[in-house]
Amino acid sequence: MRIALRDEAATGRLGEAVAARLEAGEAVLLSGPLGAGKSTLARALVRALTTPEEDVPSPTFTLVQYYEAEPPLAHFDLYRLETADEAREIGLTEALDEGAALVEWPERLGEDVARWLGPDRLTVEIAPEGAGRVATVSGAGSWERKLRDLEP
Repeated sequence: MRIALRDEAATGRLGEAVAARLEAGEAVLLSGPLGAGKSTLARALVRALTTPEEDVPSPTFTLVQYYEAEPPLAHFDLYRLETADEAREIGLTEALDEGAALVEWPERLGEDVARWLGPDRLTVEIAPEGAGRVATVSGAGSWERKLRDLEP
């Protein structure tokens, strides 16, 4: 599914739509070049699950931020990982035991994403398109059925 993101507000609405459907044990994977809007989408998703005033720093340097939400949410930024095995050290697989995971730069996990994040995944790839952006969205497991009503 392709979703046009004409501006930052549209990117935020997509994050809110994903948050409304997110359940424990599921992962949301955000891909795209630097500046594509991954952080904007992540911030909207976190705030939809917590409060509109929630401080949502990028976990670029801390690698992970945890949020008390329903479901509990762990926001990972894997950009600085040198190997996929480092994901174990920062608690990536355990996050899904307790709640949901939001993962920026999932390509750092290599080809076997399911090994790390299980079967229930939503992948959102954001790319520049004209004056705006476009999100290419795909789902696996539980997200396959949720895609039909995802468009914000």
